[in-house]
Parts: sequence; structure tokens; C-alpha cells
Amino acid sequence: MAIDRREFLVATALGMTTAALPAMGPARATGADDGLAMRTAPRRRLIVNALGGLDDPNMESDGLVPSLTARVLADAHASGLSAVNVTLGYVAGDEDPFEASVRDIAATDALVREHARDVRKVLAAADLEASRDDGRIGLVYGFQNGAMLGEDATRVEVFANLGVRVFQLTYNPANRLGDGSMAPDNRGLTPFGREAIARINAARCMVDLSHSGEQTCLDAAQASKAPISINHTGCRALVDLPRNKTDAELRLVAERGGFVGIYFMPFLAASGHAHAADVVAHIDHAIDVCGEDHVGIGTDGSTTQIDDLQAYQATLAREIEKRRAAGISAAGESPDTYPFVVDLRGPDQFRELQRLLAAKGHSEARIDKILGLNFLHFARSVWGA
Repeated sequence: MAIDRREFLVATALGMTTAALPAMGPARATGADDGLAMRTAPRRRLIVNALGGLDDPNMESDGLVPSLTARVLADAHASGLSAVNVTLGYVAGDEDPFEASVRDIAATDALVREHARDVRKVLAAADLEASRDDGRIGLVYGFQNGAMLGEDATRVEVFANLGVRVFQLTYNPANRLGDGSMAPDNRGLTPFGREAIARINAARCMVDLSHSGEQTCLDAAQASKAPISINHTGCRALVDLPRNKTDAELRLVAERGGFVGIYFMPFLAASGHAHAADVVAHIDHAIDVCGEDHVGIGTDGSTTQIDDLQAYQATLAREIEKRRAAGISAAGESPDTYPFVVDLRGPDQFRELQRLLAAKGHSEARIDKILGLNFLHFARSVWGA
């Protein structure tokens, strides 16, 4: 079945907005004083989305490269976003995984050069801090499937040299590295997966266990010599769905110095209709299990709204059908469950989350950790300064 790769990650680009905020304003003009304005802007709170997108869900797009239109950039700046892990490369479908991944990296590099006043490529933890300070949004290049490695783990070095900093081992089905969350056998990490992790560690890149099966996650956390991450997930103790992580997985990742990002996805509610209160509840549970130094956000969405929800519902139904036919759908996905949280959307989503966390009694220091400092600390431990 030939399906555009973007259809497999329909959720990653889907955020909805209420109104633009004045944080950084829209995409800036390219006048001579533009750089000065960015350098002299007030210091901002670090906000890192451990898995998300810079996309306009109202526009069709080939591949998985960001869509850096004026609107997308304006919404992202208005949200206060400092950096985001964007999915590039092969996830599923009929394309050659290696070729598709190299092509996406090259295309995204070209976009970064074209929009150098607004975005930067993140290669080290210092780039996250620089993005907070100068207002350019950091793009962390990441994969959501290890299939592009083929049968050659040395390709890790190829992609690391091209700037990939996050290697998610599996998507929902099984692959050569291990079982995904929807693989029925829960077999765990394969010998090839162990070799790949060793090379990812040596390249000082992140091993991401989002979408993995439980045993694959536990095996990988034990096999990795560096801390690992689960960049976008929920807590299975609250909602028993395969895309959410068990307390055993969460605890082991934290005990080994890792990071857990809570997503804004339907899997946070048993009904499939998640709300902001569900996001806060999963963050609270993750902190109870992992401690406040290991929990952040990985929304699995963008900061640009869908203009026509009625038309989108028809599109969503078609995408869910295609995902099911291709064997990559997750339990909890259905045509009537939006892949976002209805009251945490658009450029206001991070400010609203701050407000809700504060209302629940979280201190400003803890909120800073959740929104970005915990990911920064994790990045330092893996990428270096």
C-alpha cells in the first residue's frame, strides 16, 4: 500500500489555537536591526517540546520535513517555544527507509539555512539555551523508527554526523531492533537492537523508547550505558493502553538518569477525549514515580491551529483507516478521537499548562523543570554541553 509518510504521523502536526500571544510576535522582517532585537530581547523561560512539530495541519505536505511558513513561525514564536524534537525520515510505508531519511535531513537543512533568523539546528545542549536566549527556535532532528539502519548498525554514525540527535528504536509494530507497543509478543530487545544502542551511546545521541513494547523498553534501559528517554508517552497506571508506559518502565528510566515526556494525546483518557486536566494528572503521576527531575513534555503536536474542524474530522477518519490497514495504528485511536488535547492547543498551550500546574500547587521552580530544564539536563548528560 503506497501511503504518504506524513499520513502515518498525522498526530505530530496537529495543534489548535485560540489566539496568538505576544511573546515573540510573528515571523520577523529581515531588516538590519532584526538580529539586534533578538539579542536584546528579555530572557525567556526555556520551553522544550521533546516530540512535536513545526507544521501547518491545514496544508498538504510531502515527507516529514517541517513547514516553516510565516504562519507556522509566528505561532511557534508566540507560544514561547524554545526548541522542539521534530520527526524526520522513515516511519512506515513503501519508501526505502535509508533514502527517505537522508532526503528529509537534507531538505530540513535547506530550510534551516533559508530561515536562519527564526530557527537553528540543535547539535548540543548549549543550542537549547541559545534558542531560549535569542528567540530562534531550535530544531532537534529525531527519528521515530530505527528501520533506516537496515541491517547495518554503523549507519548510526552516518546519521549522527548528519545531525540526528534522537533515535527512537521502534514505531508501533516490531522491527529488527525490538517490539513496538502494538507487537503482540512483547519479545524485547533484539541482538541487533543492542548493537544499535551501543553505537547510539558511542555517538552521544539519545535512545528514545517511545512507542516501544514494555520488554523492549526495560531491556534497552538496562543495555544502554547512557541515560535513555521516553520522549512522548502517558502513564499506563492511569489509562491502560499500550502507548502508555508502566510504572516499571517509568521508574527504571528515571533511576538510570533518563527523561520522560508526557504527550497531549487521546491515550491520556479512557474515553479517548483527553483534556488539560488529564495532562496534569499524568504529569503528576509521572513525578510521583520518577521524581520531579525526570519529567517534561513531548506534546506530539504543533502550535498552529486547524481552521476547519469539520473537514478535519473526515480527514482523520480516513487516516485512521489507513493506519489500521497498514498495521501501525495504536489501541485508543479512533475516527472520533482527536490526536490532541482539546483545551491545550495552539500558541497558548504552554502558558495554559503553566497556569494549570501552578493551580495544582507546583512551584515555579518545578514548572521550569517540566517545561524545559529537565530536558536540558538530560541533553547535557547525553549530548554534552
